[in-house]
Amino acid sequence: MIKQLGERSPHVSVSGIYDDAALDWWTSGFWPGMLWILNDMTGKAIYRDAAWSWDERIEQCFMRDNRFHHDVGFQFLATAVIKYKLTGDTDAKRRGLQAANILAGRFNLAGGIIRAQNQASRPGASIIDTMMNLSILFWASKELGDPRFAQIARAHADTVLQHTIREDGSSHHITVFDADTGNVEEYVAGQGYSPTSSWSRGQAWAIYGMANTYKYTGDVKYLSAAKRTAHYFMSCLPDDFVAYWDFRLPDFTNEPRDTSASSIAASGLLEIAAQVPAEESWIYRTAAESILLSLTHNYSTLDQPEYEGILLEATGHKPAGRDIQVSLIYGDYYHVEAIAKLVGWNSRIF
Repeated sequence: MIKQLGERSPHVSVSGIYDDAALDWWTSGFWPGMLWILNDMTGKAIYRDAAWSWDERIEQCFMRDNRFHHDVGFQFLATAVIKYKLTGDTDAKRRGLQAANILAGRFNLAGGIIRAQNQASRPGASIIDTMMNLSILFWASKELGDPRFAQIARAHADTVLQHTIREDGSSHHITVFDADTGNVEEYVAGQGYSPTSSWSRGQAWAIYGMANTYKYTGDVKYLSAAKRTAHYFMSCLPDDFVAYWDFRLPDFTNEPRDTSASSIAASGLLEIAAQVPAEESWIYRTAAESILLSLTHNYSTLDQPEYEGILLEATGHKPAGRDIQVSLIYGDYYHVEAIAKLVGWNSRIF
């Protein structure tokens, strides 16, 4: 894929050809993130060389009109932060801290949320995806010895616990707060079937994001939330362990799967497994292994080297009719990341 993609920033692969998304698009960090994992695991320069310039290229978007928002952590954790961790490059550190500043600057005291997206009509929107970006704030706090970044991350996670994750472990996708008062105004379906449904990729973000928040804080309420969302996800899986795009569809006949949801969840389950006692760790590890085995044997392109992408049958935005039964770069990334964890990779990015 290094030869196939060249300088492209992949997001969606239709018929085996990855597109070239804008560098300020939220998915731009996942391809270089895969390369850094492979470099760390193998020591091979080909991966390091192909990954090296990505944080610099993405940073250049700051100098012009850009679409950076709550997902800036995705873009710079998998490029600048891991680059700094693995090589000590100080420019990469600076870029990672700049991204953390941007994310922290989106925090709204009213409601205790990090504002999602850049819609002028919805300044109080919060989405479950943001949980995965909190890691860059925890990293910045440790790197600078400044607790404010971590305090923002914890405040946002606490709001998610109170208003976004339901008692049964399912999750809303979008929670809209009044930006002035912090009161919840409404729940929005977003990429899910309905405001009361359970979008499977959002569930995966919740699992992994809460597990990460526990890892950085040691506060068991976040671990409890990670477990609750994980148990809900596992209980909703079909026989082959690969999620449908939403868990509360009225009829699953002819509905597409979302392999990206399952790969993200598998990596999140492994994070839980690494943080709980051995007598319960096996539950989460076994679930992750079952998901990854099914993805690899039933939904991958490993026997199609010309195909740009790893996992088939991912679903981006079903309600909008966009990116359905395709390969998605984040599905590919988390598949690689999860398998890397299984074989001993410990240089966590998120």
